[in-house]
Amino acid sequence: MSKTIKGGEFLIKETSYHDVFIPEEFDEEQQMIAQTCRDFLAAEVYPNLEKLDSHVDPELMPTLLTKAGELGILGVSVPEEYGGFGKNFNTSMLVADVVGAGHSFAVALSAHTGIGTLPILYYGNEAQKAKYIPKLGTGEWKAAYCLTEPNSGSDANSGKTKAKLSDDGKHYIINGQKMWITNGGFADIFIVFAKIDDDENLTAFIVERDFGGITMNPEEHKMGIKGSSTRQIFFNDCAVPVENMLSDRQNGFKIAVNILNIGRIKLSAAAIGASKATISTAVNYANERLQFGRQISKYGAIRFKLAEMAAKVYAVDAANYRAGQNIDDTYDALIAEGMDPAKAKLKSVEQFAVECAILKVWGSEALDYVVDEGVQIYGGMGFSADAPMDRAYRDARINRIFEGTNEINRLLTVDMMLKRAMKGELDLMTPATAVAAELMSIPDFGEEDQSLFSSEKKLLQNLKKATLMVAGAAVQKLMMSLSKEQEILMNIADMASYVYVAESAMLRTEKLVSLRGEEACKGQLDLMRIYFVEAVDCVAKAGKEALWAFGEGDELRMMLVGLRRFTKMEPFNVKQARQNVAVQVIEANKYPY
Repeated sequence: MSKTIKGGEFLIKETSYHDVFIPEEFDEEQQMIAQTCRDFLAAEVYPNLEKLDSHVDPELMPTLLTKAGELGILGVSVPEEYGGFGKNFNTSMLVADVVGAGHSFAVALSAHTGIGTLPILYYGNEAQKAKYIPKLGTGEWKAAYCLTEPNSGSDANSGKTKAKLSDDGKHYIINGQKMWITNGGFADIFIVFAKIDDDENLTAFIVERDFGGITMNPEEHKMGIKGSSTRQIFFNDCAVPVENMLSDRQNGFKIAVNILNIGRIKLSAAAIGASKATISTAVNYANERLQFGRQISKYGAIRFKLAEMAAKVYAVDAANYRAGQNIDDTYDALIAEGMDPAKAKLKSVEQFAVECAILKVWGSEALDYVVDEGVQIYGGMGFSADAPMDRAYRDARINRIFEGTNEINRLLTVDMMLKRAMKGELDLMTPATAVAAELMSIPDFGEEDQSLFSSEKKLLQNLKKATLMVAGAAVQKLMMSLSKEQEILMNIADMASYVYVAESAMLRTEKLVSLRGEEACKGQLDLMRIYFVEAVDCVAKAGKEALWAFGEGDELRMMLVGLRRFTKMEPFNVKQARQNVAVQVIEANKYPY
């Protein structure tokens, strides 16, 4: 595996398929962990979905988490010295993927194992880790994360919750209000963010429910994920021992940001897991439902939907595990250099914060597309609260909001890349300048490469050039005011994101062909090409909108000519490719890739 890749470099470097991990490569042990998760959902979660959503038994969700803990599902990424399995990042991604089909249970589990447990695991001192991690890893204690407040959502560092040192210097007295707290109703441990005195930045604390001074509102009534416990929590003179400060004073905002990076990529894995389950449910129905004397899965309009759903899921799935492997490789390299494991874990994820932001957006939006088309395939029954698409549709909608809204994540994608370029960590300027020079030159009509992936590789090079051209021109033209031009930044983010996900789909397919041969991968080749059609069209549209917004005169005309050149695709019968994919999905009667 390549150890040299840095976050964001996909835009300026070519990646070899040898250097990516694909989901088809999971080993026997990882497959067994995945199967344990599937069996748990089938036996414990699916039969209880109605009960969970109605909250008739408030003990049901914590009981399910306890049972999951007994099977080791909560401790997959907990180090062995604290009673967990100590598995790598991509294994924890696999768990998020499979459990993602578990509706509200998936939300409760990810809040507990992610934002609830990881701050202590990565930022806690030895005493804190020894006290809390073993019980969190087994599910004996449940965790929640208290960051959001009524007036601080996306702007998390503006929180008003206060912490004051007691007169005897033994406790911090916390006062404030938190809202939208997942697992709030039953959590034993809260990661609470507050400002000490007049500090500029937040500080994090480990707060036990038994410390007292904690009250909460009734369960929130939500559009979806109704089964997850979501409460407003009030801290009224809650006395927290000074030794329960997590990390250093004013380091809370950094903790929040870094833990959210992990949450974002895991959310993408969970959303893709939910998408796979939804496609399977939709195709089951399409194969059973008769209209005009035929199964509706025989009609082109339904096949179009099944294929488009599958193509989006295939591509984002590839990108999820590609980024997960990059994180694992970086972690291994940092450990080899002698870095502390907890610090190495954080650093490796932080390095790929750009990819985490992209995937959060792409995973959640793929799921939204899939559930929407799932409802449509069910027709009138899709609108019935008694049919399965109702819950899938409502539960999906939150994913574009939490872990940072998709708008915030789009802005972050470009912001982080530009900041890295300014620091000299990412050389965007040299290739952007080269593209600008290329616009002035005569196009190269040299020898055409005829190998299997040659046209996709050429297209990707061009899509990268288009993105660099638009981003470079925007930086030059708008300078300091670019940060205020959110629509242009979102255009550039979409261009870069399509490049990353399309390239991931190609690398996955190329690696599969190298392992199984072209004949066995016809479906995957079609999926990749269907996705490329979408990527090329969307990069062209986003680029054109951005250029129209700030370009003018001859320079604008030249860049628009360049954009057309860079987003030119050879004719491809995408209808036939969709039909081929749909047939595979229909014959498998599930998402089969």
